[in-house]
Amino acid sequence: MGYPDTPISDISDLGDVAKLAEDLGFSALWIRDVPFYDPNFGDVGQGLDPMVTMGYLAAKTKKIVIGTAGMIAPLREPIHLAKAAVSANVLTNNRFILSMSSGDRPVEYPAFKKNFENRAETFRKSWKMIRELADPDKPFPVYKGKQYGDLSGDIDFVPKMDKGVKLPMVAIGRARQEFDWLANEADAWIWHGANPNLTEKIVKVIEELNKDNTWHPFGYANFVELLDNPDAPAELYNNIYLRGGSRSIAEYYRQRKELGLSHVTINLKPTNRPYEDTLKDLAENVLDKVNN
Repeated sequence: MGYPDTPISDISDLGDVAKLAEDLGFSALWIRDVPFYDPNFGDVGQGLDPMVTMGYLAAKTKKIVIGTAGMIAPLREPIHLAKAAVSANVLTNNRFILSMSSGDRPVEYPAFKKNFENRAETFRKSWKMIRELADPDKPFPVYKGKQYGDLSGDIDFVPKMDKGVKLPMVAIGRARQEFDWLANEADAWIWHGANPNLTEKIVKVIEELNKDNTWHPFGYANFVELLDNPDAPAELYNNIYLRGGSRSIAEYYRQRKELGLSHVTINLKPTNRPYEDTLKDLAENVLDKVNN
Protein backbone atom coordinates (compact mmCIF):
# COMPACT_ATOMS: atom_id res chain seq x y z
CA MET A 1 0.00 0.00 0.00
CA GLY A 2 1.11 3.57 -0.59
CA TYR A 3 1.55 6.02 2.28
CA PRO A 4 3.51 8.95 0.82
CA ASP A 5 2.52 11.55 3.41
CA THR A 6 3.14 9.69 6.65
CA PRO A 7 5.95 7.53 8.12
CA ILE A 8 3.43 4.95 9.36
CA SER A 9 1.24 3.00 6.96
CA ASP A 10 -2.46 2.21 7.38
CA ILE A 11 -2.67 -1.46 8.35
CA SER A 12 -6.45 -1.64 8.86
CA ASP A 13 -6.99 -3.75 5.74
CA LEU A 14 -3.58 -5.40 5.56
CA GLY A 15 -5.12 -8.86 5.22
CA ASP A 16 -7.27 -7.74 2.28
CA VAL A 17 -4.19 -6.31 0.54
CA ALA A 18 -2.34 -9.60 1.04
CA LYS A 19 -5.20 -11.71 -0.32
CA LEU A 20 -5.59 -9.48 -3.37
CA ALA A 21 -1.85 -9.68 -4.09
CA GLU A 22 -2.07 -13.47 -3.87
CA ASP A 23 -5.10 -13.63 -6.16
CA LEU A 24 -3.40 -11.39 -8.73
CA GLY A 25 -0.35 -13.64 -8.98
CA PHE A 26 2.35 -11.81 -7.05
CA SER A 27 5.13 -14.13 -5.91
CA ALA A 28 5.76 -12.97 -2.36
CA LEU A 29 4.83 -10.66 0.49
CA TRP A 30 7.87 -9.13 2.18
CA ILE A 31 7.79 -7.95 5.81
CA ARG A 32 10.29 -5.37 7.04
CA ASP A 33 12.02 -5.15 10.42
CA VAL A 34 12.12 -1.56 11.74
CA PRO A 35 12.26 -1.47 15.56
CA PHE A 36 12.03 2.31 16.01
CA TYR A 37 10.88 5.44 14.21
CA ASP A 38 13.94 7.44 13.21
CA PRO A 39 12.87 10.85 11.83
CA ASN A 40 16.02 10.92 9.69
CA PHE A 41 14.66 7.94 7.74
CA GLY A 42 10.99 8.87 7.91
CA ASP A 43 9.69 5.33 7.47
CA VAL A 44 8.84 2.40 9.75
CA GLY A 45 7.73 -0.19 7.21
CA GLN A 46 4.45 -1.81 8.22
CA GLY A 47 4.98 -0.46 11.75
CA LEU A 48 4.18 -3.85 13.27
CA ASP A 49 6.42 -6.53 14.68
CA PRO A 50 7.55 -8.56 11.64
CA MET A 51 7.04 -12.00 13.16
CA VAL A 52 3.53 -11.23 14.39
CA THR A 53 2.69 -9.70 10.99
CA MET A 54 4.11 -12.72 9.23
CA GLY A 55 1.94 -15.09 11.28
CA TYR A 56 -1.14 -13.00 10.53
CA LEU A 57 -0.47 -12.99 6.79
CA ALA A 58 0.27 -16.70 6.81
CA ALA A 59 -3.20 -17.33 8.22
CA LYS A 60 -4.80 -14.98 5.68
CA THR A 61 -3.19 -16.56 2.60
CA LYS A 62 -2.78 -20.01 1.08
CA LYS A 63 -0.05 -20.05 -1.55
CA ILE A 64 1.88 -16.78 -1.75
CA VAL A 65 5.41 -16.83 -0.32
CA ILE A 66 5.94 -14.84 2.87
CA GLY A 67 9.37 -13.45 3.60
CA THR A 68 11.19 -11.07 5.90
CA ALA A 69 13.11 -8.29 4.17
CA GLY A 70 15.02 -8.36 6.25
CA MET A 71 15.39 -9.21 9.92
CA ILE A 72 18.17 -7.13 11.46
CA ALA A 73 20.42 -9.99 12.48
CA PRO A 74 22.76 -8.06 14.85
CA LEU A 75 19.77 -6.81 16.90
CA ARG A 76 18.09 -10.21 17.35
CA GLU A 77 19.06 -13.49 18.98
CA PRO A 78 19.69 -16.13 16.30
CA ILE A 79 18.00 -18.88 18.32
CA HIS A 80 14.76 -16.89 18.42
CA LEU A 81 15.09 -16.05 14.72
CA ALA A 82 15.61 -19.72 13.85
CA LYS A 83 12.67 -20.78 16.00
CA ALA A 84 10.34 -18.25 14.38
CA ALA A 85 11.58 -18.98 10.85
CA VAL A 86 11.25 -22.76 11.02
CA SER A 87 7.89 -22.45 12.78
CA ALA A 88 6.66 -20.19 9.98
CA ASN A 89 7.96 -22.62 7.38
CA VAL A 90 6.17 -25.55 9.00
CA LEU A 91 2.89 -23.67 9.40
CA THR A 92 2.91 -22.39 5.82
CA ASN A 93 3.91 -25.68 4.17
CA ASN A 94 7.35 -24.45 3.10
CA ARG A 95 6.39 -21.01 1.76
CA PHE A 96 8.48 -18.91 4.13
CA ILE A 97 11.81 -17.21 3.37
CA LEU A 98 14.09 -15.83 6.07
CA SER A 99 15.88 -12.76 4.74
CA MET A 100 18.30 -10.89 6.95
CA SER A 101 20.15 -7.58 6.91
CA SER A 102 22.92 -6.02 8.98
CA GLY A 103 20.92 -2.87 9.73
CA ASP A 104 21.50 0.66 8.48
CA ARG A 105 20.15 2.90 11.27
CA PRO A 106 22.96 3.61 13.77
CA VAL A 107 20.61 5.30 16.25
CA GLU A 108 18.89 1.98 17.02
CA TYR A 109 21.98 0.12 18.16
CA PRO A 110 22.53 1.84 21.56
CA ALA A 111 18.96 0.96 22.54
CA PHE A 112 19.86 -2.72 22.12
CA LYS A 113 23.30 -2.20 23.63
CA LYS A 114 24.82 -3.49 20.39
CA ASN A 115 27.92 -2.38 18.50
CA PHE A 116 27.12 -0.80 15.14
CA GLU A 117 30.70 -1.03 13.87
CA ASN A 118 31.07 -4.82 14.10
CA ARG A 119 27.64 -5.63 12.64
CA ALA A 120 29.16 -7.34 9.58
CA GLU A 121 30.82 -10.00 11.70
CA THR A 122 27.76 -10.32 13.94
CA PHE A 123 25.61 -10.84 10.86
CA ARG A 124 27.79 -13.72 9.62
CA LYS A 125 27.84 -15.47 12.99
CA SER A 126 24.09 -15.16 13.42
CA TRP A 127 23.61 -16.52 9.90
CA LYS A 128 25.86 -19.51 10.60
CA MET A 129 24.13 -20.37 13.88
CA ILE A 130 20.69 -20.24 12.25
CA ARG A 131 21.94 -22.52 9.47
CA GLU A 132 23.03 -25.07 12.06
CA LEU A 133 19.80 -24.86 14.05
CA ALA A 134 17.51 -25.07 11.03
CA ASP A 135 19.27 -28.02 9.36
CA PRO A 136 16.87 -31.00 9.68
CA ASP A 137 19.71 -33.41 8.96
CA LYS A 138 21.69 -32.27 12.01
CA PRO A 139 19.88 -33.35 15.17
CA PHE A 140 21.27 -32.05 18.46
CA PRO A 141 23.23 -29.28 16.73
CA VAL A 142 26.74 -28.25 17.71
CA TYR A 143 27.95 -24.66 17.41
CA LYS A 144 30.92 -22.83 18.89
CA GLY A 145 31.28 -19.09 18.64
CA LYS A 146 32.31 -16.01 20.57
CA GLN A 147 29.34 -13.83 19.63
CA TYR A 148 26.57 -16.11 20.90
CA GLY A 149 26.21 -19.09 23.21
CA ASP A 150 27.50 -22.57 22.50
CA LEU A 151 25.48 -25.55 21.35
CA SER A 152 27.08 -28.66 22.82
CA GLY A 153 24.96 -31.33 21.17
CA ASP A 154 23.02 -32.19 24.33
CA ILE A 155 19.78 -30.38 23.39
CA ASP A 156 17.80 -30.60 20.19
CA PHE A 157 16.06 -27.88 18.23
CA VAL A 158 12.34 -28.05 17.45
CA PRO A 159 10.35 -27.76 15.26
CA LYS A 160 12.15 -29.38 12.35
CA MET A 161 12.20 -28.59 8.66
CA ASP A 162 11.12 -31.50 6.46
CA LYS A 163 13.96 -33.92 5.78
CA GLY A 164 16.10 -32.73 2.92
CA VAL A 165 14.45 -29.28 2.91
CA LYS A 166 16.72 -26.33 3.51
CA LEU A 167 15.44 -23.13 5.15
CA PRO A 168 15.64 -20.49 2.39
CA MET A 169 17.88 -17.64 3.56
CA VAL A 170 18.33 -14.43 1.58
CA ALA A 171 20.71 -11.52 2.15
CA ILE A 172 19.08 -8.08 2.03
CA GLY A 173 21.39 -5.27 0.97
CA ARG A 174 25.12 -5.83 0.99
CA ALA A 175 24.97 -6.61 4.72
CA ARG A 176 28.58 -5.36 4.59
CA GLN A 177 29.65 -8.72 3.12
CA GLU A 178 32.12 -9.55 0.38
CA PHE A 179 30.82 -10.74 -2.99
CA ASP A 180 32.39 -14.15 -2.36
CA TRP A 181 30.21 -14.61 0.73
CA LEU A 182 27.07 -13.43 -1.07
CA ALA A 183 27.78 -15.78 -3.98
CA ASN A 184 28.02 -18.86 -1.76
CA GLU A 185 26.39 -18.47 1.64
CA ALA A 186 23.17 -16.65 0.73
CA ASP A 187 20.59 -18.64 -1.22
CA ALA A 188 19.71 -15.38 -2.97
CA TRP A 189 20.54 -11.70 -2.70
CA ILE A 190 18.28 -8.64 -2.94
CA TRP A 191 20.15 -5.33 -3.08
CA HIS A 192 18.49 -1.96 -2.57
CA GLY A 193 20.28 0.94 -4.22
CA ALA A 194 22.09 -1.22 -6.74
CA ASN A 195 23.15 0.57 -9.91
CA PRO A 196 20.92 -1.04 -12.60
CA ASN A 197 23.64 -0.46 -15.20
CA LEU A 198 25.78 -2.97 -13.29
CA THR A 199 23.16 -5.74 -13.24
CA GLU A 200 24.82 -7.96 -15.82
CA LYS A 201 28.23 -7.49 -14.20
CA ILE A 202 26.93 -8.30 -10.70
CA VAL A 203 25.19 -11.46 -11.91
CA LYS A 204 28.34 -12.55 -13.73
CA VAL A 205 30.51 -11.95 -10.64
CA ILE A 206 28.16 -14.04 -8.51
CA GLU A 207 28.33 -16.87 -11.04
CA GLU A 208 32.13 -16.71 -11.27
CA LEU A 209 32.63 -16.69 -7.49
CA ASN A 210 30.14 -19.46 -6.81
CA LYS A 211 31.64 -22.75 -5.67
CA ASP A 212 28.64 -24.98 -4.98
CA ASN A 213 27.30 -25.08 -8.56
CA THR A 214 23.93 -23.79 -7.32
CA TRP A 215 22.00 -20.86 -8.75
CA HIS A 216 22.08 -17.87 -6.37
CA PRO A 217 19.60 -15.39 -7.88
CA PHE A 218 20.03 -11.62 -7.69
CA GLY A 219 17.23 -9.08 -7.23
CA TYR A 220 16.49 -5.41 -6.62
CA ALA A 221 14.45 -3.58 -4.03
CA ASN A 222 12.70 -0.47 -5.31
CA PHE A 223 10.43 2.22 -3.92
CA VAL A 224 7.86 2.54 -6.71
CA GLU A 225 5.57 5.46 -7.49
CA LEU A 226 3.07 4.05 -9.97
CA LEU A 227 1.42 6.85 -11.93
CA ASP A 228 -2.07 6.82 -13.47
CA ASN A 229 -0.71 7.36 -16.97
CA PRO A 230 0.57 3.92 -18.06
CA ASP A 231 2.89 5.51 -20.63
CA ALA A 232 4.56 7.98 -18.24
CA PRO A 233 8.32 7.39 -18.66
CA ALA A 234 10.18 5.32 -16.09
CA GLU A 235 12.60 7.49 -14.11
CA LEU A 236 15.01 6.16 -11.49
CA TYR A 237 16.30 8.34 -8.65
CA ASN A 238 19.26 7.40 -6.41
CA ASN A 239 19.16 3.87 -7.85
CA ILE A 240 16.17 2.99 -5.65
CA TYR A 241 13.17 5.28 -6.32
CA LEU A 242 11.40 4.23 -9.53
CA ARG A 243 8.67 6.50 -10.87
CA GLY A 244 6.55 5.99 -13.97
CA GLY A 245 3.58 4.34 -15.62
CA SER A 246 2.96 0.61 -15.61
CA ARG A 247 3.96 0.03 -19.24
CA SER A 248 7.23 1.90 -18.95
CA ILE A 249 8.06 0.23 -15.65
CA ALA A 250 7.32 -3.15 -17.22
CA GLU A 251 9.76 -2.39 -20.02
CA TYR A 252 12.34 -1.18 -17.48
CA TYR A 253 12.18 -4.46 -15.55
CA ARG A 254 11.98 -6.58 -18.71
CA GLN A 255 15.28 -5.12 -19.89
CA ARG A 256 16.91 -5.85 -16.53
CA LYS A 257 15.53 -9.37 -16.57
CA GLU A 258 17.38 -9.95 -19.84
CA LEU A 259 20.55 -8.90 -18.01
CA GLY A 260 20.02 -11.55 -15.33
CA LEU A 261 17.74 -9.86 -12.77
CA SER A 262 15.61 -12.53 -11.10
CA HIS A 263 13.38 -10.80 -8.57
CA VAL A 264 12.11 -7.36 -7.58
CA THR A 265 10.65 -6.34 -4.24
CA ILE A 266 8.32 -3.38 -4.71
CA ASN A 267 7.71 -0.91 -1.90
CA LEU A 268 4.71 1.21 -2.85
CA LYS A 269 5.18 3.85 -0.16
CA PRO A 270 5.43 6.80 -2.63
CA THR A 271 2.29 5.78 -4.57
CA ASN A 272 -0.90 7.82 -4.02
CA ARG A 273 -3.34 5.54 -5.82
CA PRO A 274 -5.72 3.16 -3.95
CA TYR A 275 -4.15 -0.22 -3.43
CA GLU A 276 -6.76 -2.10 -5.49
CA ASP A 277 -6.04 0.03 -8.58
CA THR A 278 -2.32 -0.09 -7.99
CA LEU A 279 -2.04 -3.86 -7.57
CA LYS A 280 -4.34 -4.61 -10.50
CA ASP A 281 -2.39 -2.23 -12.74
CA LEU A 282 0.88 -3.86 -11.69
CA ALA A 283 -0.49 -7.37 -12.19
CA GLU A 284 -2.02 -6.74 -15.62
CA ASN A 285 0.53 -4.37 -17.10
CA VAL A 286 3.80 -5.21 -15.33
CA LEU A 287 3.75 -8.81 -14.09
CA ASP A 288 2.20 -10.24 -17.24
CA LYS A 289 4.52 -8.28 -19.52
CA VAL A 290 7.71 -9.09 -17.60
CA ASN A 291 7.00 -12.74 -16.81
CA ASN A 292 5.55 -13.65 -20.20
